[in-house]
Amino acid sequence: MTDDPVHRLPRVTAVLLSMGNRPRELATALETLHTQTGVELDCVLLGNGWHPSGIPGWVSTEESPENLGCPQGRNVGAGLATGEFIFFYDDDAWLPSPDVLSRMVACMDDDVAVVQPKGVDPVGRPAPRRWTPRLRVSGRDRPGDAAVFWEATCLIRRSAFEQVGGWPGNFFFGHEGVDLAMRLLDHGWRIRYCPSIEVHHPATAASRHAVYYRTNARNRVWVARRNLPAPLVPVYLGVWSLATVARVHDREALRVWFSGFADGWRSDPGPRRPMRWSTVWRMTRLGRPPVW
Repeated sequence: MTDDPVHRLPRVTAVLLSMGNRPRELATALETLHTQTGVELDCVLLGNGWHPSGIPGWVSTEESPENLGCPQGRNVGAGLATGEFIFFYDDDAWLPSPDVLSRMVACMDDDVAVVQPKGVDPVGRPAPRRWTPRLRVSGRDRPGDAAVFWEATCLIRRSAFEQVGGWPGNFFFGHEGVDLAMRLLDHGWRIRYCPSIEVHHPATAASRHAVYYRTNARNRVWVARRNLPAPLVPVYLGVWSLATVARVHDREALRVWFSGFADGWRSDPGPRRPMRWSTVWRMTRLGRPPVW
């Protein structure tokens, strides 16, 4: 019966990264993952600069001697995936019910590449803006197609992921989801936001990471140089520069940000494949024109 496509459960590979510095959170993430029903599940855990230990036997582990960063670490994990869908899952997230993955798979129409659930802080703190794939946070509970998605917990069709080349591994941290979303949309795929499906994740500030301001700025430049038609590059970067100056009031943080911005122009962002103007219009209709 398991070989009958009518009765076969969808196969999902969960990919987690860990630096070994959140053992309790990782244990909870894995425990709630293991309770999932309605899917055929396997799991790959990459020790990102850490030798995995104390991991349940049902989890496949790999080790990288150095911290590869989020996008390249996820690429390594995805390369070991066997499922038709890949669930990218932060090691401090957890699944509040056993049907989270099966419900996400059910949202995967044939032309959908990404399904993002709603992130909810388990103790009720407000969700960070970056968790909502809408221009306005007021759209947090509005389901439907989106132009961006939150990387921390998302289900991605493996064939679509491989078609566009996966995460931009050189980004290390920040905006890798924006880059991947642009490439998926330009290949005709859809991104679907399903806020009726919830995943728990602590509401933390991305700026807590030491590399945040530098990679935030550098990767913004790289996103533009890699993906945008030439006339939109200065518009996109100009808008984000003004927004940063308006939001960030720490002079040292701004100095680091603009240093990273300059580094984005000096360094190699990877292959340039500017999106079609039809994709620009599509993103605009989705409420997220590629100038913001």
